[in-house]
Amino acid sequence: MTIANKLLVTLVLAAPGLGGSALAAGGDAAVIVELTQVPCQFLESEQGTNHGYRSTKIQDCEAINAKSGASRVQTAKTLQLKPGKTIFRVTNKDVPYELGFWLRGEGIAGRVTLPSVSGGGLLAGKTQDYVIDLQPGEYVYSCPLNPTPDYRLVVR
Repeated sequence: MTIANKLLVTLVLAAPGLGGSALAAGGDAAVIVELTQVPCQFLESEQGTNHGYRSTKIQDCEAINAKSGASRVQTAKTLQLKPGKTIFRVTNKDVPYELGFWLRGEGIAGRVTLPSVSGGGLLAGKTQDYVIDLQPGEYVYSCPLNPTPDYRLVVR
């Protein structure tokens, strides 16, 4: 499977044994979206293109994205999902410092009216789940610790 096809949106039935997931208790269905972070970007969001950026600290990505972030977002894939329980399964691939994930409503109004999820603690080689009950609207997601562009997500 190519990295371009790795954007995995799979319907999974949550069941006891999902490692104590909040979804397991309710027995509700959830969508899993797998995302991979490399220095300064999410691979799947940029059509699987790994730009090969090197970063040893946050400032490296800030400089890279100041030059190329806006143009990369224009060609980035907009995720389109349905409302409901969603697990963003995020992997830190080869970023030598702690990462996180932040999904929030787009713009000021979106941040006020739409749910958000965020967290850190994503060390190199690790994968972490971020659970949210998505509502219809427009979102952005990024990593403030591995500064990435704000990628778009639309929920309808």
